[in-house]
Amino acid sequence: MADIVSLLLPFFGLILIGFIAAKATKQPAEALGWLNTFIIYAALPALFFKLVSRTPIEELTRVDFIVTDIAATYAVFILLFAVGRVLRGNSLADCTIQSFAGAYGNIGYMGPGLALLALGEGAAVPVALIICFENALHFIVAPALMAAAGDDKRSPGRLAADIARKVALHPFILSTAAGFAVAALDIDQPLAFQRLVDYLAQAAAPCALFAMGVTLALRPLKRAAEISYIVPAKLILHPIAVFIALTAVGGFDPVWIQAAVLLACLPTATNVFVIGQQYGVWQERASATILITTVLSVASVSLWLIAIRSGLLPFQLLP
Repeated sequence: MADIVSLLLPFFGLILIGFIAAKATKQPAEALGWLNTFIIYAALPALFFKLVSRTPIEELTRVDFIVTDIAATYAVFILLFAVGRVLRGNSLADCTIQSFAGAYGNIGYMGPGLALLALGEGAAVPVALIICFENALHFIVAPALMAAAGDDKRSPGRLAADIARKVALHPFILSTAAGFAVAALDIDQPLAFQRLVDYLAQAAAPCALFAMGVTLALRPLKRAAEISYIVPAKLILHPIAVFIALTAVGGFDPVWIQAAVLLACLPTATNVFVIGQQYGVWQERASATILITTVLSVASVSLWLIAIRSGLLPFQLLP
């Protein structure tokens, strides 16, 4: 238990420091802009490039792994969508955002730092694959469903072009693609370039977690009662679904399964609020979901880490 605490204390401590700093200094939300720019366009892309480019290419082509992980994630998405649409009678737009709230984890900001700390360098490749492919699919699904709901007024051709451009030019996707190319071609990277990438990569987790704490402090907690079934879906159902899917398929390195489960148990991504704000849908409840799942994840992530590190999770469900 002590080693779990030593892992999580600095991790969630950085979020708490950001939260306290925002409350104490009362800086406007716009003050966070350049830090977010550094995280999204420099630090995290450098980390993804580093992880992928220094990995043997045969480990980067596990299509079965990413397909299984995404299938489990979207099974949770579809379940929540059905609950919202059929049982609760919510609009298509509301169902879209609340389903993302239960299936879109904070894998970009929180995932790499926690997985590498908890599981070591062996978790690097599955983490990079999950972050890039899940984000790419989310970038496609969100505007497509919003267009179907009538909340996106762009023409079908313009919508498809904008989605393709957003996916193709996203820094996470570009940096991972560059890493794939370097790994496939076995290119020797100059020492000075490697050091620059290392410096940027080392800043990714601290800056991202601090920024997340600031972001949480700037969002009010409202309409929390309406998300009672989404919070357990994100923190409990999502990692269970990923674990069952990967172990049922089988053939994956245990650390890959552990990394996928760890990323799945993370709290709701801040991007869910961004999507809701973009379309003017479910904003207050998205903000509440992010805050509540982040606070509760201190306990839930701890329990999942205990299960992972103590060997309580079998890595093959079927003989």
